[in-house]
Amino acid sequence: MQYLMDVVAHKVAVDELVRGQLLTPLTRYAIGEHPFGIDNGAFTRFDSAAFTRLLDRAQPHRDRCLFVAMPDVVGNGRRTLEVFGDWADRCAAWPVALVAQDGIEGLDIPWSQFAAIFIGGSTGWKMSQAAADICKAAIIANKHIHVGRVNTPARYAHFQRLGAHTCDGSGVSRFSWMLDRIRRGDTQGTPLLHSMADMHEIDT
Repeated sequence: MQYLMDVVAHKVAVDELVRGQLLTPLTRYAIGEHPFGIDNGAFTRFDSAAFTRLLDRAQPHRDRCLFVAMPDVVGNGRRTLEVFGDWADRCAAWPVALVAQDGIEGLDIPWSQFAAIFIGGSTGWKMSQAAADICKAAIIANKHIHVGRVNTPARYAHFQRLGAHTCDGSGVSRFSWMLDRIRRGDTQGTPLLHSMADMHEIDT
């Protein structure tokens, strides 16, 4: 499993742990030369105009796009599925991703309508057997698996075992020591965090 980094293009140092860049409507970074994924920004607040502008800007680089996360409703699988179809139709030229949210495991997932599954959801659901089963089904369906909010060695190891292909983490993108810990598989010696906001970001 490799990271997509939410950083400016020249800071993406591709190696066995880093594959490319994560683009969002919020950061609006220039697109570099490596593979990339596109998130929709809904974890903070979805802005349809900004999302559409990002797709327009990324159009010339579409051959390097791993997935585009369709708009989702954080923590609610049913509402996410309700809005998925309309946006998937609008983005049919892209490798669209369905964002898996809490409760989606009990609903009919339209596997044939997307190229990738993005494991989102609350922290409890993300680490549940239900989310693990979604990953297993995605492998059987030959879908790309991306996992959001992977900031610790334990979470990285968990989803690597499940066969996920890419992941991201806002903490990993901001703090080089966090990526170093994951590279080493180190669960000890965490530096003091700079703020309570950092702690919240890492834990969630």
